[in-house]
Amino acid sequence: MTPLVRVERVCKTFRLGETTIAALKEIDLSIAQGEFLAVVGPSGSGKSTLLNLIGCIEKPDSGRIFIEGSDVTSRPLDELAVLRARRIGYIFQTFNLLPVLTVTENVEYPLWLRGLSGDERRRKALEALVQVGLERFSAHKPRELSGGQRQRVAVARALVGQPALILADEPTANLDHRTGLEIIELMKDLNASTGTTFLFSTHDPKIMAEASRVVQMADGLLLAQASR
Repeated sequence: MTPLVRVERVCKTFRLGETTIAALKEIDLSIAQGEFLAVVGPSGSGKSTLLNLIGCIEKPDSGRIFIEGSDVTSRPLDELAVLRARRIGYIFQTFNLLPVLTVTENVEYPLWLRGLSGDERRRKALEALVQVGLERFSAHKPRELSGGQRQRVAVARALVGQPALILADEPTANLDHRTGLEIIELMKDLNASTGTTFLFSTHDPKIMAEASRVVQMADGLLLAQASR
């Protein structure tokens, strides 16, 4: 079966003043449909850079990235924006909710980018809020929610477009232990019920314990992989 994501000999560097930083060095990685995969390692190891490349936010200096069997490496930026909107969802550690919008409007936002009608956006957003148990907060603003509730809104926003892949960059970093466990359990349940693939960048041992596979990185290198 064709992997959902395939990364082949990918390298990425950044300039920091007069210094060139090698963020990723010859990375090879395959991700199967339905995985619950954690990429772990110290700060600066390349985890977030890898997620940004797979999420088509940045492009590699060399190597190739395939998503659903299609080489996205040399696609123009407008095509990558369409791919992100239709096939990739994001969950961030800082939630990234728009404070002036209601919970429903925040969840609708990716669908607005896809050009769906208002009625269709609202219907799908409310369905996503039911999935994360927040339907009764649909008219609230983010400031009226707890940290855990805000992250549930972020999960709903990532899910609403039925993406093939959800990228989660340190999604429990700003949550207390109990709330973090609740969010992990929610994402694990959604992974099982929808078949959506989750790829995490994390330091959280709670996510590592639930992951179907853990990939270790350091200094831009992929060091080891362990399936559970």
